[in-house]
Amino acid sequence: MLAPAPALPGCDGLLPKAFVGEVVPFRVTAFREGHGRIGVHVRLRSPAGDESLHRVLPLGDGFDRWRTDIALLEQGDWTYRFEAFADDYATWRHAADVKIEAGVDVAVMRTLGTQLFLRAAAESERPAAQRTALRRAAKTLDAAGDPAAALAVVRDEDLATIFRDRPLQSLATAGGELALRVERERAGVGAWYEFFPRSEGAHRMPDGAIRSGTFRTAAKRLPAIAEMGFQVVYLPPIHPIGNTNRKGPNNTLTAGPNDPGSPWAIGADSGGHDAIHPDLGRLADFRAFVKAAEAAGLEVALDLALQASPDHPWVATHPQWFTTLPDGSIAYAENPPKKYQDIYPIDFDGDPEGLRAEVLRVVEHWIAQGVRIFRVDNPHTKPLWFWEWLIRTVTGAHPDVVFLAEAFTRPAPLHALARAGFQQSYTYFTWRNTKPELEEFLTGVANDTADFLRPNLFVNTPDILTEYLQFGGRPAYRIRAAIAATAGPSYGVYAGYELYENVARPGSEENLDNEKYEYKLRDWEGAQASGDSLAPYLRRLNEIRAEHPALRQLRNLTVQYSDDDAILVYVKHLDAAFSPTGRADTVVVVANLDPHSVRQTMIHLDTTIFGVRPGDGYRVRDLITGAEWDWTDHNFVRLDAFAEPVHVVAVEAGP
Repeated sequence: MLAPAPALPGCDGLLPKAFVGEVVPFRVTAFREGHGRIGVHVRLRSPAGDESLHRVLPLGDGFDRWRTDIALLEQGDWTYRFEAFADDYATWRHAADVKIEAGVDVAVMRTLGTQLFLRAAAESERPAAQRTALRRAAKTLDAAGDPAAALAVVRDEDLATIFRDRPLQSLATAGGELALRVERERAGVGAWYEFFPRSEGAHRMPDGAIRSGTFRTAAKRLPAIAEMGFQVVYLPPIHPIGNTNRKGPNNTLTAGPNDPGSPWAIGADSGGHDAIHPDLGRLADFRAFVKAAEAAGLEVALDLALQASPDHPWVATHPQWFTTLPDGSIAYAENPPKKYQDIYPIDFDGDPEGLRAEVLRVVEHWIAQGVRIFRVDNPHTKPLWFWEWLIRTVTGAHPDVVFLAEAFTRPAPLHALARAGFQQSYTYFTWRNTKPELEEFLTGVANDTADFLRPNLFVNTPDILTEYLQFGGRPAYRIRAAIAATAGPSYGVYAGYELYENVARPGSEENLDNEKYEYKLRDWEGAQASGDSLAPYLRRLNEIRAEHPALRQLRNLTVQYSDDDAILVYVKHLDAAFSPTGRADTVVVVANLDPHSVRQTMIHLDTTIFGVRPGDGYRVRDLITGAEWDWTDHNFVRLDAFAEPVHVVAVEAGP
């Protein structure tokens, strides 16, 4: 009768996962022989041991598929199993409706129904009011003098409700027990802001050299980040930077005496992965920065980059952790055609046990300083077994720790890393810019991979300045930010995005004068004062995310249709039963993906998603501009790339 989908095999890190408050679809294929009707439940056991039983409903697609949505509100490992049963009332009701209407076996159907009602009324666990109603129905049906009176009992919706709430079961079966990991909300929801502490507070000296900012000066930037509505501040590596093969501006091979080098070239005489760059301050200064972030309502995410500069202490003390070439030299990192002469990659084959112990020590060290989020650099260049072990070990001791995979790689390793336990993953979002690309991508992350992969939709990074941003002008920055902030519950921006920094190094996707290799002196206040900043727009997007719980879910996105090949449309809906406000929440996003023109077209919505019958009218309000319109399922839109290229629309009451 019951054929549940199998649990993911393997270690604990491979459990399907959700986050606190996420509405999770529980799906199963269930059927029985013959024509009798069945019912399905899912029995949940919370991490605290509390059990609950939930009715699962048929999808009605003819494929024996069933589903129910449940919001999981407790962090930890849940278990669940599907239970199926013969639904005796539903079977009788269907047969009685058909036969009595046709005048076939009327007396038999009345007798069977009477017996069924009395059997249900005898169940002591039923509420007294239900038992009384069932006995009354049995008496009425038994005494029914004509088919019409009997049909009235068969079609009584109050009786149907009683049996929907507490079905009359027989032939019950149960599937195997399955597991689901629910992690804290920040594992699935958050607005991230990346910035380099050394640039904040950096200033030019009289001799032209630039003096680095510190954690103390960088902390002054935190209130502005919080005021924009971001929740996570992500810091590139904060460790000492090597001098050997240090990169100069724009990734040149020769660095000047005042060039700071790439933070990802980790390690020098002053220490390695557990040390603070001397220019930034001391460990106490970092702890003060973390506390200042907490006071501003921000969490600090720290880069975990398992690689070393030639000057890292590991090179001398553990040469077996690196790849030695035939000439005796150590291989530096490459990602052809890119070369990283200032970085040695880690080789896990020489001493896996030693590396495991050292990396765990480093992670525990930063956890002790108040870090609970790690953005992992290039995880796809390390073994999967290592990540499975590390994440399981760390989260076993510290369940609130979150790991974000910077996995710009092929789909198979990207998915494998997510299954290995990474709570979030970078994705291909930055390179999905056309309507077909975005429709396929957004549908995939909301449905196909949502059980194990949580996307973090970063709009840019220090390494990624796409052609869309390079040549799309300021409208492109608004368009990409609006889609990222509304399509996924987690998204991020790298500092400078709000200043429309879009000049690339020729022939590359990187910013000219890339901050990876030099200090960046930015005039945040001047840009704000002149109105030449995207910060107010980012703030409004984050306010909308806070106001609309539908935008803090992953699995509720449905792509809609427009007549224009540059107009992307999608709906995010949350039923009232799952909304913290107690009201249904629906947001419709209509984006002009062409940053160079004005587009006008018709959009076509499946309004049944949010409870409006096709053809009926309803009121909508643009959450960016405040404009209001009366819409139906077919609506005219006009989007000016140079004014407001995106509608972010809330569905209000009907007109």
